[in-house]
Amino acid sequence: MDIKNAIQSLRSELNQHNHSYYVLDQPTISDFEFDQKLKQLQELEAQHAEYFDANSPTQRVGGTITKNFETVAHENRMYSLDNSYSREDLIDWEVKIQKMLGNVSLDYTCELKYDGASISITYENGKLKRAVTRGDGFQGDDVTNNIKTIRSIPLELNGHYPAKFDIRGEIILPLDGFEKMNQDLIEIGETPYSNPRNTASGSLKLQDSAEVAKRPLDCLLYFITGQNLPFNSQFDGLETARNWGFKVPNESKLAHNLDAVFEFIKYWDVHRHQLPYETDGVVIKVNNFDYQNELGYTAKSPRWAIAYKFKSEQVTTKLNSISYQVGRTGAITPVANLEPVQLAGTIVKRASLHNADQIEKLDVRVGDEVFVEKGGEIIPKIIAVAQRGNATEQTKYITHCPECHTELVRKEGEAQHYCPNFYGCPPQIIGRIQHYISRKAMDIEGLGGETVALLYENGLVKDYSDLYELTVDQVIPLERMAQKSAENLVNGIQKSKEVPFERVLFALGIRYVGETVAKKLAKHYKTIEALQNASLMDLVLVDEIGERIAQSVIEFFENESNQNIINRLKNFGVQFEIVEHFNPNATDKLVGKTFVVSGVFEQFSRDDLKKAIEDNGGKVGSSISAKTDYVVAGENMGPAKLEKANQLKIQILSETQFLELLQ
Repeated sequence: MDIKNAIQSLRSELNQHNHSYYVLDQPTISDFEFDQKLKQLQELEAQHAEYFDANSPTQRVGGTITKNFETVAHENRMYSLDNSYSREDLIDWEVKIQKMLGNVSLDYTCELKYDGASISITYENGKLKRAVTRGDGFQGDDVTNNIKTIRSIPLELNGHYPAKFDIRGEIILPLDGFEKMNQDLIEIGETPYSNPRNTASGSLKLQDSAEVAKRPLDCLLYFITGQNLPFNSQFDGLETARNWGFKVPNESKLAHNLDAVFEFIKYWDVHRHQLPYETDGVVIKVNNFDYQNELGYTAKSPRWAIAYKFKSEQVTTKLNSISYQVGRTGAITPVANLEPVQLAGTIVKRASLHNADQIEKLDVRVGDEVFVEKGGEIIPKIIAVAQRGNATEQTKYITHCPECHTELVRKEGEAQHYCPNFYGCPPQIIGRIQHYISRKAMDIEGLGGETVALLYENGLVKDYSDLYELTVDQVIPLERMAQKSAENLVNGIQKSKEVPFERVLFALGIRYVGETVAKKLAKHYKTIEALQNASLMDLVLVDEIGERIAQSVIEFFENESNQNIINRLKNFGVQFEIVEHFNPNATDKLVGKTFVVSGVFEQFSRDDLKKAIEDNGGKVGSSISAKTDYVVAGENMGPAKLEKANQLKIQILSETQFLELLQ
């Protein structure tokens, strides 16, 4: 078999499947088939490092660590747009440009204005070369490694293209993906992200590209700049970019006059709420490039383009009452209960009031007519009082928990009030049990959130360790419970004893210990006893564990109730240690050292070599960075890795030298 051709053929096929799925939204194979082909390519590339390609589909999973993002000058400046807010503003704009051009017949390209983080991506010879943030327009940060993880961005282009060009676009976070990310945060007791735009922007500056790869980011492209472009208008440029493989939204339209522009604006001002991502306006561009060149730029903006900003949809309604919700961690969230009103395509009955400071700032009172808008087009919020009601006194924030009546506390520097009755407040108890059984934690089949509430309300459980004593006879009397479903529930609970330690640790609901942190702690300490006995300094020294997480872990295990629960879970047979196979040859000679393995070896397979490193206390890295201590190089080491290792002055070991290091 010709290995090189096999690798290239797989790369080409996977790139096409990526394009069909992430750009065209028309998948041609199942996820399983795609994963199998990707795995096959990964294995071939691992065995034949001489065919390494930074733009291979296998590189989209990330893993590169960027401590400092290099500042790069834009070859072509990234200008900002002037804004307009009314029909009159657009008419005035057209009068100005017609005066400069001499009253010619103008076509306009109308595009939706995407609310995300601007990016400029350079392609050379059809391959992604570099991606740079807007920055100040003159220079930005090189975020290439992170951008490569976004699957809708092509790593290689189709068709005929210039030798070099820049394409501009917006990195966005689709609304479904944003909501899922927030739900995951809520499950671990963390504060949800405020809006998709800021979350997308922040994602580009994460140091670990593997973390970026986990986020459902997308990229919508809208403008090409460079020399010898094979088109002479904006609208043709968009169509050409689609043919090259870029994700260019189909909503753009060619308007032959300003009336057609107004029609486009009117349509999308209503229908934008049906889109899967946020948009806050329309961008109108003179279509013809010759006219664009003639109009030129002001000090900040192109004269040939303007943004029309949609008004945030806003309604008035009556504030009927303010209620207070208690979260799993005890955080109190005030909620405005409104007279139902239609807003942005949905009926709104409730809105967040965030915290005591926000209530005081708005001076909102029950009975007031209030202005409500959708913050970030998602979460309804009260922005001001429209008309004062009958209330003569300011709203007083509650002083005691609405559920258990414990006096609330508010730590210095924190915006939220908390109920400190962590082990006696019903919503907190129910929330922790619901977290324990959730899919990413113990994943208990046959047990859902509503059933957990019923179990608690009927006195059958008071913490998650009580689940393991439930019997079918106890469960059957519950609402909507039959013999078979009761049996499934009890069997599902018993089966959860097989769940590995790292997921059990996540399930315990330690504040700030999410899925990733739980894996790191489980791998480092290996048993719950070792973790319980760790000091604050020990924890902080663990890779990526900060003082806030460490302090939370210490407080959790110091609590007597938690100690009792963990002892009960141990007795029930829940997994509280990493299951490892005994290796009589294991040592700690490589503790604290990070290795990267590259090439083909004679005495080891690559997997055996990695296992030898880990068995002797070392850590195996997926890519070379400043944290790498050694590169173990076999035959045909990838040239990119060799160059990176030399640049960072990292010691390169042969297979023989590695064995000597062990001895």
